[in-house]
Amino acid sequence: MSAVLPFARPAPRRLALLGTGTVGTAFVQRYQALEARGVELPQFSWLANSRTARACEQQPAQALARANDAARTAPALQPWAEAEGLQRGDVVVDATASDDVANWHEQWLARGVHVVTANKLGQGAQLARAQAIAGSGLDGGARYGDSATVGAGLPLLSSLRGLVAGGDRIHRVEGVLSGSLAWLFHHYDGQRPFSAWVREAAGAGYTEPDPRVDLSGEDVRRKLLILARASGIALRAEQVAVNSLVPDALAALPTTEAIEQLALLDAPLQRHWEQARAQGGCLRFIGGFDHDGATVGLRIVPLDHPLAGGAQTDNRVAIHSDRYNVQPLLIQGPGAGAGITAAALLDDVLSITRPSTPSTTTR
Repeated sequence: MSAVLPFARPAPRRLALLGTGTVGTAFVQRYQALEARGVELPQFSWLANSRTARACEQQPAQALARANDAARTAPALQPWAEAEGLQRGDVVVDATASDDVANWHEQWLARGVHVVTANKLGQGAQLARAQAIAGSGLDGGARYGDSATVGAGLPLLSSLRGLVAGGDRIHRVEGVLSGSLAWLFHHYDGQRPFSAWVREAAGAGYTEPDPRVDLSGEDVRRKLLILARASGIALRAEQVAVNSLVPDALAALPTTEAIEQLALLDAPLQRHWEQARAQGGCLRFIGGFDHDGATVGLRIVPLDHPLAGGAQTDNRVAIHSDRYNVQPLLIQGPGAGAGITAAALLDDVLSITRPSTPSTTTR
């Protein structure tokens, strides 16, 4: 005899957003657009930034504007971490790049609070923190949505975890993992100074306000750590060799002066471009790992290489495994932008909060 058993997990009660910058703003806009289409969403209760926290049960856009206009009034985490803040079954969305906020992921999960994040510092920094986050989610019965941390929601983490869960063994993963650096090296032609392209990318919003953050390779290093750990490889930060594009003389300058001195990039990049042309290849900024370690840096690749293609801010990632041992699994798509990152965050929220399909058992 068959019986349909109801899904027992209680629906999460409230949604909280930390971070009201470009991604947080896009998240609020997408939340309201989905709500207007009749999509069932958890109640948007709070949002906060480093200056203030605001209740927003009825009008999240107005709360967002007030939060971005506010002077500092209280410690940013107080409403979330203490007393009547986040409770079991709630969902907190971390749209910050804050190490302090990432430090709370483990504790929230242990309390049964679901965490959805674009913040790479949870699983892309210390190995001990990443392992603690994984363990706390299991212990607290809460889920961790991190698809926005790498590739702005491209099915990279889900593909790796699915392969591992199915018994596949990941041998090597390599890819163009920075949208800003992808754009730069799709456009740089050796005829115009590299620094001019950097300024154009910054003006279009593709880079951080200080482009050295992108050019240093640090962002790619964090993404590699997240991908490796999702592949079952306990990669430590010190195992990633990063070759920065930023000369020492430029790295040492204050931000304002560094932006004025971006021309220090031009001669080294011109030499790299000429070498790539002489070899009949192209320049790509690539991060990759295997069971022996990881590297991040500029490479010359043949024009028919799996990572030579793509366009604009596309991420392009090749997965080599037992299953894909002759030809890698290639995943490509836009890997940067507040809108697609916000969409990935809300996808994770919906995955967590929507009831699963009732299961059927035979008695």
